[in-house]
Amino acid sequence: MGNMTQFPDHSKEAPDAERLKAYSWPDDPTLVPEWIYTDEYIAELEQQRIFQGHTWNYCGLEVEVPEPGSYIRSYLGSMPIIVTRDEEGEIHAFENRCAHRGAEFCKTYRGKTETFICPYHQWTYGLDGALISVPFRRGVKGKGGMPKDFDMEANSLRRLNVTTRNGAIFVSSQDDMEPFEDYLGPMMVEQFDTVFDGRPLKLLGVHRNILEGNWKLYQENLKDTYHATLLHTYLTTFGLFVASNETFVMTDDTGRHSTTCNRRPEGRPDADETTAEIGSFHSAMQLADPSVLNYVKESDSQWTSNAMTVWPNLVLIRQTNIFSARQIVPMGPNKFMLIWCSFGYADDDPEMLEHRLKQNNIFGPGGFIGIDDNEVIKFVADGAQRGAGRDGVIPLGRDDEPSDTVITDRALRGMYSWYRKEMGL
Repeated sequence: MGNMTQFPDHSKEAPDAERLKAYSWPDDPTLVPEWIYTDEYIAELEQQRIFQGHTWNYCGLEVEVPEPGSYIRSYLGSMPIIVTRDEEGEIHAFENRCAHRGAEFCKTYRGKTETFICPYHQWTYGLDGALISVPFRRGVKGKGGMPKDFDMEANSLRRLNVTTRNGAIFVSSQDDMEPFEDYLGPMMVEQFDTVFDGRPLKLLGVHRNILEGNWKLYQENLKDTYHATLLHTYLTTFGLFVASNETFVMTDDTGRHSTTCNRRPEGRPDADETTAEIGSFHSAMQLADPSVLNYVKESDSQWTSNAMTVWPNLVLIRQTNIFSARQIVPMGPNKFMLIWCSFGYADDDPEMLEHRLKQNNIFGPGGFIGIDDNEVIKFVADGAQRGAGRDGVIPLGRDDEPSDTVITDRALRGMYSWYRKEMGL
């Protein structure tokens, strides 16, 4: 986009070589050092080199800014931003921080407005982030005021590069980003379009929760296919995700993005040698309303579920007829926020709408599955912060073998190979 009030490009700077000497990453690609989850300097470096580097960051859905003047608060990494739709229908994103004294001026989650006014000194900005009014710019009675050469455009909000695909909005602080389709790669675009297929969307709800732990643990959690068939009673007992299901784990060429595909068979799993190893499997458990498991085929995909991670901050889920976009917002090394956005299609009939809402009880902060993940991430975070330092272990599977098993850590190894390169570690 033109006229960007540009952010500094820290991603091309060499990290502090002397400072990084204190951080020793094991040569073994199956080991991950625990200091990446707890160290303050590493967290600061991530903001510069990852979130404000050459990445496309998910920040919301177009349906959340449905008409001119609509806006939402969002984030680029930990930086608060605002996403708007202007009078011509164009989407903009800019830093939620006044160019004057740096106040975070917008405190409401979403709404509709013609301008944004900073409460501190009433500097006023348009829907594209441009500075349009400064009180007493000419002073009072010829005294005070701004210098004659004060440049309104140069003092606009710092604006972000914006791209969209089929209703999803992504931003970058860099103006030389590759097209989003190239950023994902062809395999990931195909999986992305299984959910975002071009049909208009309908927003079902947004909720937020804060987790104690490092943001990367949540990226890991979705790339860690091993845990999903062991931890979650709801998934395993009712057959939504079991090790014996037909599955496929794919990563893009860089290793930063991944998708886990799963096809659920008809009926519930049998108690056999596979389920015998799953402590969370309870064959006697029943649902009061079994229709919550019904799957209505909506696309040509052979899979009944896809769990996709788009680096660095999006988790995109299609589980039966649930569509969920989760935005990961770092809040320092030991805390992060999740913004859960549930949606369907604008042409859903009342029955499908009710079906989606009922199924959505799986996810969310207190959902049948989400609450399990929240708890174990806290367990891992506690261990990293309180225990004697050690390396995490991700040795399952091989990178050169077929990806048709969930008993593998290949997506985790791919992510950390890319992470080390981007961070200069």
